[in-house]
Amino acid sequence: MEKLMADLKKQIIAQLNLKDLKPEDIGDDQPLFVEGLGLDSIDALELIVLLQQEYKIKLANAEEGQSVFRSVRTMAQYITDHQGKSTA
Repeated sequence: MEKLMADLKKQIIAQLNLKDLKPEDIGDDQPLFVEGLGLDSIDALELIVLLQQEYKIKLANAEEGQSVFRSVRTMAQYITDHQGKSTA
């Protein structure tokens, strides 16, 4: 899962155009929204697109997204748990 988290950090930076950040600047358990990286609802939509395009995973609902996008670790765990499954 370490490689997946490292890949996710690079993908988040690219997807959200966070040019000032390096993967090592993002902690595995650092909150992605508000007090963490400070991402917003538009960024959440971009992360949903990332999951769909890169991992062929769809979220079941918005509430699920809140827990999935809590941190890089929660995203990686969700991908690991749902890889190859279709939830919507």
